[in-house]
Amino acid sequence: MNIEINKNVLEHMLINAQSFLEKKDASQITSHVLLNATGLNLKVKATDFEIGLVMESTNVKIIENGLSSANGKKLLDIVKILKDDIISLKTENDFLHIKQKRSKFKLPMFNAEEFPEFPTIDNKSRFDIKAIDFLHSIKKITPAIDTNNPKYELNGALIDIVDNQVKFVATDTRRLAVVTLQKNIEFDISLIIPKKAIGEIQKLFFDEMNIYYDENILLIKSENFTFFTKLINGKYPDYQRIIPKEHKVELNLNREQIVDHLKQISIISYEMKLTFSNEAITFESLNEDNIEAKTQLEYSSNLNEEISIAVNSKYILDFLSQIEKNEFKLRYNDSSLPFLLESDGFITVIMPIMQ
Repeated sequence: MNIEINKNVLEHMLINAQSFLEKKDASQITSHVLLNATGLNLKVKATDFEIGLVMESTNVKIIENGLSSANGKKLLDIVKILKDDIISLKTENDFLHIKQKRSKFKLPMFNAEEFPEFPTIDNKSRFDIKAIDFLHSIKKITPAIDTNNPKYELNGALIDIVDNQVKFVATDTRRLAVVTLQKNIEFDISLIIPKKAIGEIQKLFFDEMNIYYDENILLIKSENFTFFTKLINGKYPDYQRIIPKEHKVELNLNREQIVDHLKQISIISYEMKLTFSNEAITFESLNEDNIEAKTQLEYSSNLNEEISIAVNSKYILDFLSQIEKNEFKLRYNDSSLPFLLESDGFITVIMPIMQ
């Protein structure tokens, strides 16, 4: 392989590759990126087996076709320190030579033929949804995805397609976030996408994505990227049971006002009590080493009696940071039961703090 490529083009590709590399064991070929120069096209591949990415660029001069590999982190470190100019990459005697004017580097290669095969769209089903709908939906539920839960399926987001609805679901057992889209889809499927993959999808894709899947793999293609992730095998909890079907009280609230007052109290403590009366909402901190914080928001309602919720306000703030409209609903049954926040097809069910 012998190519010439602009430093910024190569650096951008290598930065995108970093999340897909094996970091702990440099002896593994998955710590390397694979460079494949063919015709007018350079492909850069990276994978840790669980997740993978292929990037393509035609902004390259290919002098000689070929394959090469190099430690992805070290290659990026080298490229970063070079000038904004053309870089030469050439393979020779099991080494990748990196050259720019009088600067020369050499990195050992592994056998490129042993680099893991990437899945293809062959025999995979197509999932038709607009990129903006998919990306907005997973962004809303991402804060509720759990981390390191022994129930492995909770360390991912569920895409549940049933009865012409697409539901995006996440829970960390203290809250449940669900986005519902109405779609005319003839089949029912359930896919659990790992949290790491959810994060990478949001970094890589914007206004174009074609989604393919089977029971083990989710694959997403755009003009410049092909991304895959292994899916989580498991049975997601019956989230429908957690969503309250009825409520005693429904309140219409203003997002900006609630955010402002929650943030005032969260300076002292995220754990706080919200008390709703006919004339005001009272926000007060809970048990923080004898430090107290309290504020009120004027609010007119038709409540028959005061209601109170003890809650980790971060969960409310996460919900409010993801909604587009300035009005939202709060549905309440009892101080010991989960309450529900809703705005435009997006709900979050939150467990109260038991006092």
